[in-house]
Formats: sequence, C-alpha cells, structure tokens
Amino acid sequence: MNIYINDLSKYYKNKKALDHITLHLSSGIYGLIGPNGAGKTTFLSILCGLIKNDSGTIEIDEVKFLSDDFYHVFGYVPQSPALYVDLTCNEFLEYICALKSIDKNQIDHTLKLVNLYDQKYIKIKKLSGGMKQRLSIAQAIINDPQILLLDEPTNGLDPSGIHEIRELIIRLAKDKGLTVFISSHILSEIEQIADRV
Repeated sequence: MNIYINDLSKYYKNKKALDHITLHLSSGIYGLIGPNGAGKTTFLSILCGLIKNDSGTIEIDEVKFLSDDFYHVFGYVPQSPALYVDLTCNEFLEYICALKSIDKNQIDHTLKLVNLYDQKYIKIKKLSGGMKQRLSIAQAIINDPQILLLDEPTNGLDPSGIHEIRELIIRLAKDKGLTVFISSHILSEIEQIADRV
C-alpha cells in the first residue's frame, strides 16, 4: 500500500507542530523519531483521520482520504490506550468488533496472532503491561488493516515486554505485508525494528 503525504502542516495556535512534511511510503516498518513534543503524535493522528491538518494532502493508493473505506485501512494504537480493565480480553474485543462492525469470528484468530489466546477469559486488569500492549495491538489489527500506526508502543515496558512487542511488530509486518509506523523518542529502539527512520 502506497501512502503519499504532500506538504503536510499543522499549527496549534501560534505553535507549528508539523512543518510541510512530504513523504512517499510503501510496505515496511517506518520509525518516526523525535523528542517529546516534536509532533509525532500529531502526525499519526492526522494520518489516521483523528485530527485535521491545516494544509497539505494525504493519498493512499485508490482510497479517498476520510472516506468510509479509509477508516478500514488503518489500525491505530495510541500512546495511552483505553482498555476497559473489568472486561476479559474476549469481551473487550467483542466490544471493538461491535464498534467496527466486524465479525466476532475474528477474535480467536487475532488473539492467537498476538499470543494472548490463553488469556482470552482473563480480566484485563490482571494482565501484565506487555500483555495489555499486545491487546491494544489486537484491537488495532482485528479489522485486518493495511496500515498500522503505533504511538510509543514500548513506553513503560520492561526489557522482556519491549522484546515481545518488537518481535510481534516485525512478524505482523512480514506476515501480513503491512505498512507500519512506529513513533518513539528512543533512537536505539527504533533502529532495531525499522526499515527506515
């Protein structure tokens, strides 16, 4: 899937968050690096249609930007995912399926992809940080997107959790041919996973 970003800019009052970004991307893993406050989250939020850019254009192959089809192209994991901790993993993904009008038959397959099938009926509040992050990725890929956006996906995880998430992202990109965007403020972390930074 090709993404064409041309002259993309965003302002918050008098602060310039994005300054005329132009990129052409295809499948692979892309790392978006920068210090806190550099505009990484703003960029990802514009790319998946959560906030509006002030200027510039985004084209994704034959998909019209912000059309109904557009929202099925993306999976998004925010920096601080909202998980309903009193639900089980299965109940949470049933809720996501209802929101996205997706067949619930996708749940088992998705839980297996992120290595959470054995925790299917465990309440989210009992999961480790790494497991919660894998569940966040599960909700983002359950609609079988072609583009996956991950905002600081290893933030706050221990080395084992970071390794799990890194391996999962690489596997998803390879097996599904996804275009993956990962934002981080840690260059060494991005360099271990991204094809291009």
